[in-house]
Amino acid sequence: MKIKELLELVDEAIANVKIAIVSNKQRIFESPHTSWEFTKRSLELEDELDRLNKIKDYLSSFEPEEDAEKKFSKEELEELLEYLTLLREMRTHEF
Repeated sequence: MKIKELLELVDEAIANVKIAIVSNKQRIFESPHTSWEFTKRSLELEDELDRLNKIKDYLSSFEPEEDAEKKFSKEELEELLEYLTLLREMRTHEF
């Protein structure tokens, strides 16, 4: 797998998390009984977004055509792919 492909996965995960943040922020005003839960979840999602942006910055420091297997151990790469796949495939209500 190339670094470029990993960056594409990160971008897709970032987009999905941003959508979830907006959705949760909108739901803050639905009810005073649930506003704290949605506020808390929005903050947690913003932390995830920061984490994804750090991953993106780190990956951007490499050449896009470079093999990711050369930069990461097999376990690290599998864990990263699992994390990105999870964030990409989750729907807004699942966050």
